[in-house]
Amino acid sequence: MKTIVAIGGGELRERTTLKIDEYIASLAKKRAGERRANALFIPTASHDFMPYYNTFHKVYTGIFDIKTDVALSVFKEVDLERMRGKFEKADVIYVGGGDTVFMLEEWKKSGILSLIQDAYERGVIIAGLSAGAICWFSDIYTDSTAVLGDGDKYAMFRGLGWINGVISPHYNARMLDFDKIVCYNYDRAYGLEDNSAIVIEDGEVVGSITSGGIAWLVERKDGALTKREINLIEQ
Repeated sequence: MKTIVAIGGGELRERTTLKIDEYIASLAKKRAGERRANALFIPTASHDFMPYYNTFHKVYTGIFDIKTDVALSVFKEVDLERMRGKFEKADVIYVGGGDTVFMLEEWKKSGILSLIQDAYERGVIIAGLSAGAICWFSDIYTDSTAVLGDGDKYAMFRGLGWINGVISPHYNARMLDFDKIVCYNYDRAYGLEDNSAIVIEDGEVVGSITSGGIAWLVERKDGALTKREINLIEQ
């Protein structure tokens, strides 16, 4: 099964997403079976900001006893064979937040994207927050500086298209602007508040996880928007 856990936002350092992280860790341990689970952190969107990885390590190793590693590509040429070894060991790949468009361009340039896609096809759990949550979708609402016009805070952009859908992270802060775009352009979309996540299995959203936030399905019917909370998955 191909699985993505998409987290709308939150702060790993402050443990605001801990209930979601606990769910991700449980998936990784289930995949690992009798051996110790491995997590690979990808901080490309934050320009390989190492304190971000250090925080991830403190949470996933210190709390959940999962071995961690990091995939760096921004400031050095990637040795794809060595990097492939990191991906082959991973039970979960966690993609951090930051600049979505920069991240996608860097992945394509470095060759990391093909390694991520191969891992996904093999059933490695994919998880990510903000940029790492939305990049898999066909249409994404982003604050990446690469796609903003004068005075714009956010803009729509084409994601990888692995998941057919429209999505916004940080929905609690972007709700009014995103709802207006959905109302005029789309029939349905996902709005993920900070500290909420949706679980996607084989391309379909099967439920949500909360660490305090709500994951919303936003739909346009007869020119008006309706919203409903996506059903929670029992943990």
